[in-house]
Amino acid sequence: MPGLIPAAVFCDSTPQELTEEQEKLKREIYEKMNPRRRKFVDRLGYENWDPFQKPNDPLDIRMDVSKRTAQQLINEFLREAAKKGPYSNEYGKGALECALGAVKRDEKYLGIFDFCLWYHDLLKKEGHIE
Repeated sequence: MPGLIPAAVFCDSTPQELTEEQEKLKREIYEKMNPRRRKFVDRLGYENWDPFQKPNDPLDIRMDVSKRTAQQLINEFLREAAKKGPYSNEYGKGALECALGAVKRDEKYLGIFDFCLWYHDLLKKEGHIE
């Protein structure tokens, strides 16, 4: 079973639109930086650099509609999966990735979820599964 979920997964990395005032302050901060730090920002790309990053969401706030965290969802799921027999690390990693995507309401994982439901119904309709 996977360990705890790293906090970096809960970062809100969506780019934020800066106001004119924030853009001016960003330029001032950049101009006052020491050369070593400025080199880091240049490597990252000035336009990608965000000196006003949003804080990470606390772990207990990131819950799905069932009021479970990704960690709780994955623990429940893998407990049920273990009853059916052993599973691989890749299986657990895939499930964890989906749980994180579902809790964060990531469009990629909503697409995966919708496809899986559709595919299950298709297989059922064609008599491949009961």
